[in-house]
Amino acid sequence: MDRKIISLCHRISRPVCVFLLFLVGVHHLQAQEKFIFTPQWTAQAQFAGYYVAQEKGFYKEAGLNVEIVHPSPTQPAMKRIQNKESHATTLQLCQAIEIVDEGIDLVNILQTSMNNSMVIVSRRGVDPLTQKGERIGIWSAGFGQLAICMNKKEHLDYEWIPFASNVNLFVAGAIDATLAMSYNEYYQLVQTGLPVNEKSVYRFCDHGYNVQEDGLYVTREYYNKHREEAKKFAQASRRGWEWAAAHPDETLDIVMKYVQENHIITNRTLQKLMLEEVLRLQVDRESGKREFRLRPDMVKRASDLMLESKMLKREVTYDQLIAK
Repeated sequence: MDRKIISLCHRISRPVCVFLLFLVGVHHLQAQEKFIFTPQWTAQAQFAGYYVAQEKGFYKEAGLNVEIVHPSPTQPAMKRIQNKESHATTLQLCQAIEIVDEGIDLVNILQTSMNNSMVIVSRRGVDPLTQKGERIGIWSAGFGQLAICMNKKEHLDYEWIPFASNVNLFVAGAIDATLAMSYNEYYQLVQTGLPVNEKSVYRFCDHGYNVQEDGLYVTREYYNKHREEAKKFAQASRRGWEWAAAHPDETLDIVMKYVQENHIITNRTLQKLMLEEVLRLQVDRESGKREFRLRPDMVKRASDLMLESKMLKREVTYDQLIAK
């Protein structure tokens, strides 16, 4: 604090001093540069830990003035990052590797996912690996890099049919099977009442494709200039996720607040299932712990698969991605 303010406080009454210190605090808060976080998708329990960190004041306690701005069709998260309108975003590991290969230098400052959530669900009650050459739904917004690798490696010759954000094509019978996240579209399918059994579900994590998904990323340029802010944001975000795991009911209340404020069509049951599954996926299969770290072996696995499928021009390594 400014020594002149401290000296002045010694010479004036206590109430006036308290008010003066309050004004200084307000001015300091207003002077803080905003840290803008944009997750890669619309408001949902997938990002619960960040909402918790905001609502419980963890970011503020870390000295950060954080604003959470969700993406839009015209302003996707990475576009905001490239335009320096946002400072951090979440990305699946395969997405981050692809973006780095394209020349955008990214740094992983926190890893939340320890396991892969992607599945293929067949509408015919058969193993999706038997559906060679058939029509399979894939997200038009991305997220399907690992599935493209698997398709080539297993010689399945799927015909990829893009969909926006829901299971309508699958429900309507326009496609034979669809990609889904085990915490999102999979539960949407279950809620439609369509028969979904394990025989018709291919889980990537069980077949040699257990590649980590969501992590927290900033550009290397931002990290080099604002290392302390990035570290504080990562630490407070981890604290938010740990609180969410310990208080799932209160966390769900917070998630529903963000869902409603952002006018997302969903329901509490779906968000509860999503939260439970996202938290489960954060626990490493081998250690049984919520580790919050990017695993070098999974970076290597993802990069090798994408190189083999000619999705990359060069190998992207763990050392390139990790914050130091």
